[in-house]
Amino acid sequence: VQLQASGGGLVQAGGSLRLSCAASGRGPNNYVMAWFRQAPGQEREFVAVINWTGVRKDYADSVKGRFTTSRSNDRNTVYLQMNDLKPEDTAIYYCAATRGKFLATTASAFEFWGQGTLVTVSS
Repeated sequence: VQLQASGGGLVQAGGSLRLSCAASGRGPNNYVMAWFRQAPGQEREFVAVINWTGVRKDYADSVKGRFTTSRSNDRNTVYLQMNDLKPEDTAIYYCAATRGKFLATTASAFEFWGQGTLVTVSS
């Protein structure tokens, strides 16, 4: 499975961005998909995860109420809608996929990773 993340950019605090992650290869529609982020000098952290039907989701406490993940299996794409962005949201955002069936929130649970897209939020 290959993952391609896009949609990052520079935005002012309070603004919005939508990230996309296009998946290709065998079986991505059945995979659990997630978003992680990594700020400079920090470890990669969980942001959001969604199951293959798009019904079950989970979010990091730091983004609950502001970020929403969704997926379009017809388009093999997962989205991360980010609203009310804050400077502390600045990071490289990665999408990830796993053949596992649980809503994993640790990076080690995911076998496939995209290249990342940079989100910068100015104050």
